[in-house]
Amino acid sequence: MLHVGCQQLVGGWPEECSCIGVDVKSQPHWEHFAHGSDIGVRGVGRTKAEAFEQAALALTAVLTDPLRVVARSEVGIECEAADSETLLADWLNAVVYEMAVRGMIFGRFAVRLEANRLQGSAWGEPVDIARHEPAVEVKGATYTSLFVGQNADGAWVAQCVVDV
Repeated sequence: MLHVGCQQLVGGWPEECSCIGVDVKSQPHWEHFAHGSDIGVRGVGRTKAEAFEQAALALTAVLTDPLRVVARSEVGIECEAADSETLLADWLNAVVYEMAVRGMIFGRFAVRLEANRLQGSAWGEPVDIARHEPAVEVKGATYTSLFVGQNADGAWVAQCVVDV
């Protein structure tokens, strides 16, 4: 997985993404996009499951650099919804919930999808304020700009706005 933290804001890809020597658009990655006082999270992957994993990494990146998080403990997460978009919001909200009740932050995710049922794992560690330097608190995923589907290049995109 590519975790360079490249962020695409509305208007195009930043020049610094090309310096890493790969076509970022074709690799799994996460992005943030501006949305008023909140922030959009977007995951892009070769599969829908990979896009969901990357969207969760984008959620973590709202709080801290995901590379600062050590994958010490695994937490299982399961969700089921009527459609892919609602499933994405439920997945991200489940990640927020698990972080809040466990006092953890996650830096790695694995997702398996069967129809509109998700079985996932999140790996992380207890929040260390000094090391993780959390920027904000994510309150939850919203239905604003909610989208799950394939783009013109055939990559899967999973996105929504999170309330901070």
